[in-house]
Amino acid sequence: MSEAHITVDLQKLQSILAGHLPVYAIKTPHYQALMLESLLEIWRGQPARLLDIGGGTGVIAQAISQLFPVGSVEAIDLVDRFCPTLTVTTRQYDGRSIPCADGAFEAATLNNVLHHVPPAERGNLMREIRRAVTGPVYIKDHLTTGIMDNLRLTVLDAWGNIAFGGMVEAKYLSSTEWNELAAETGYHIGAVAHPMDYRTGIAALAFPNRLETTMRFDPA
Repeated sequence: MSEAHITVDLQKLQSILAGHLPVYAIKTPHYQALMLESLLEIWRGQPARLLDIGGGTGVIAQAISQLFPVGSVEAIDLVDRFCPTLTVTTRQYDGRSIPCADGAFEAATLNNVLHHVPPAERGNLMREIRRAVTGPVYIKDHLTTGIMDNLRLTVLDAWGNIAFGGMVEAKYLSSTEWNELAAETGYHIGAVAHPMDYRTGIAALAFPNRLETTMRFDPA
């Protein structure tokens, strides 16, 4: 668990999300709770300013601001589909230049984002994050071992994103590719969270939990 020994209260998380997306008044955010738990497991310190990149509706950034040991949280994305009721700062950006001074943030999060970034652009994005963020980058994403995993993950992305207007087009990374991306952009993988039971039963057989990964990129 994290240095702060915080666990995610499912009911509190549901209340936070439902305050901005009414669907969560009836939908239990099991996946989101486990995702946040995985981030907390490898969390370090208490960053004064955190940047959530590819924040989507912004509700995860909102939850992080209320549940994690952080100061302020800002969410940015290519498309402004942020919920208007958020209290965190939100901003639309061009996907290339993060609109801030060098070292303006102490940590960053990328939650199920990098597999949607075209492979040719990933290095540039991570180097731009390295410019803007002085500390660790927490990445929740996916892990593929080949064609069948890519098909499984494509289905999962469609299932989870279409209803919220999220991106579906993706190219997933293998373990080797994650390590190469870190090394090429001034990072090393400092920690990887333990596997979480995102799915159980038949769903876990069809979409194994090994497809999910959470890691911390530490500045090299």
